[in-house]
This record gives sequence, C-alpha cells and structure tokens, in this order.
Amino acid sequence: MSTAVAPLKLAFVFGTRPEAIKLAPIIVAAQARPAEFDVEVISTGQHREMLDQMLKWFVIDATVDLAVMRPDQTITFITSAVLGGVGAHFERSRPDWVIVHGDTTTTFAAALAAFYQRLPVAHVEAGLRTGDIYSPYPEEMNRLLTTRLTSLHLAPTGAARSNLLAEGVPDDRIVVTGNPGIDALMLTLAKLTPPAGPEPGAARNLLVTMHRRENHGAPMGGICRALLDLLDRYPDLTVTLPLHLSPRVREIVLPLLGEHPRVDLCEPLAYPQFVAAMARATLILSDSGGVQEEAPSLGKPVLVLRDMTERPEAVAAGAAVIVGADRELIVSVAARLLDDRDAYAQMATVINPFGDGTAAQQILAALVDHC
Repeated sequence: MSTAVAPLKLAFVFGTRPEAIKLAPIIVAAQARPAEFDVEVISTGQHREMLDQMLKWFVIDATVDLAVMRPDQTITFITSAVLGGVGAHFERSRPDWVIVHGDTTTTFAAALAAFYQRLPVAHVEAGLRTGDIYSPYPEEMNRLLTTRLTSLHLAPTGAARSNLLAEGVPDDRIVVTGNPGIDALMLTLAKLTPPAGPEPGAARNLLVTMHRRENHGAPMGGICRALLDLLDRYPDLTVTLPLHLSPRVREIVLPLLGEHPRVDLCEPLAYPQFVAAMARATLILSDSGGVQEEAPSLGKPVLVLRDMTERPEAVAAGAAVIVGADRELIVSVAARLLDDRDAYAQMATVINPFGDGTAAQQILAALVDHC
C-alpha cells in the first residue's frame, strides 16, 4: 500500500519589484503543480506600489502581506521590521524551504529569520559579487551575509558559481540554473499586445534608468549632462527616462532635463510597459542589474552607469560596456554605437549569457533534489 507524499512547502519572500519579477516565474511554475508544491507568498511591501503592479501582472496573490513600508524608511527599520514579521510567520508556518532572491534588505532579513527558526534557505541569483562591500551599498553586504545563511545556492551562471566556490561554499550545495529574470521577460513578451518593438520610422531612442545611491548627487548630474551632449549631437535622438521615486534622484534630474523637448521624464513604468520600452529603445543606459540581464535577449546594447558590476558576464560577452558616470566616456561610447552599424550589430547579436528561459523549472527540480 503506497503512502501519499505531502507537497513540498515553499515560502517565497520578497519586498521589491526586482525580487517579484525574478521569483514570479518560479511561483507560477510551482502553483501549476499543486500535487508537488504547497506555495506561500510573503510580501514585505518594501516597495509597495511597484510590487503590487508585479503581483497583478503575473496573477499572484500574497499569502502574507507585512506592509512594512513607511515614509523615509531607513535600512535599519526595514531590517528589523522584516526580521520580526517574517520570523513570527515562520514560527507558525514551518515551510520546507524559504526562498529569497538577490540582494535586498528583505532578502537578508528573511534569510536571517529563517536561520533563527532552523529553516533551510534557497537563494535565487546567488553568487553575484563586485568585491567592494560598499558598491553597491548595502546590496553587496546583503549578498555576502545571505550566502552564509543559505543551504542551497541557485547561481545564475558559472561565474557566480565560481565566486561561491572561492568563498568556501560546498560544490554540492550550488546549482547553476540560469536567471529566472529571463523567464519573466519571455512570459511578458508573450503577453504583450501589440508585440513589443520599434515602430517603423520612429526616432532613435535612449532608454535611461538610474537610481543607485552611488550615483546620487554629482555623478547623476554628469550622466544628465552627457545625455544633453548626445541630444545636441543627434537631432533625431530622443530620451525616455522613467523617474525613480527617490527625491534625491528627482532633485538632480528634473532641473537638468525637465525642460528639454526630446526628453520624456515619465513616472516609473509598470514592468510590462518597461519591457515594451526596452524593446523600442536603440540603446539602454542603466545602473540597474536586471536590465543588464534582460537587454541581451532583446538585442539592445547596454551602457552600464556604474564603475563596476556584479554581472561581468554581460561585459565579457560583449553585450554591455561599463561607462560609470563619466560624461565624456558615456558620450563617446554611445556615439560610436549610434554612428557605427557594425559596432552596434556586434553588441546587439550576443547570445544572452544569463539563461534561456528555463530557470524556473531548473530551480524547482533543485529544491526537490536537495530537500
């Protein structure tokens, strides 16, 4: 007589839009297999409005909503609120796996809460490193601390795996899965109506995103002045810049770019609209990590507005160039790609080093194998 095996209980914890984007394909895939997986979705609400947009797009309901966001919230407040709220839930729920993503304060605090309850942690997008604990801040330290609390390291690439091995993580606790952000991108492209892409005869467009703390102040001003230089040089060029909600971003960007007739300063785009904007763009300039992963699948060269990146695979593959906030370098690299079709084509045709859209299924298989 056979005994039925209870579904594996998975608790997904996230608080920001990037986390939701990359965990959503895994949640959707797990929920499609209810005989195998019992899914809990725990939202800390670290970024409320943008997070809710993501859950709606992927048709995901939060099982638990901690709603920790407060005006002018500090890292200390987020850490303590998530640690207390998630920890209290874990004490009652006792999942088989706590699944976190990436490098946010929610990620670290949820992993610590799981450790305090002696629950195993699976870390999606494990092993990314810049080698500088203050760049990006606090994300690099969040990654390092989460690694020490993790039982199963779900690395997106071989390079990420090598970083973990160099830090003493046992090889049998690392699985290279690809990045589920590519799964999310492909799911979104399939749902967009009409299909995403540049319109015939449309002006060339720079899609720009910038928000990281290291770019606040003078560096962001230099980036804005580089955009003005490019607009002066190319009369057919337009800029689309979704403004981050941070007042420190807006106080720099608005005075410099707000009156230019070919600059569209818009509010933050919902993820589907942002994917469509990437598909329409000629070039993407960004300090976002996720954009570096997604753009190669869309054939869009990326100028990385940072001095270093924890995603060197994009640079090594030739899909991205690090330009930092250097005004002259930004202008020269962008101008080369705008002027030289061969140089542009070389970057636009790179095979995406971050995966092929099957990461979610590989991650679920790893969770079963290592339970």
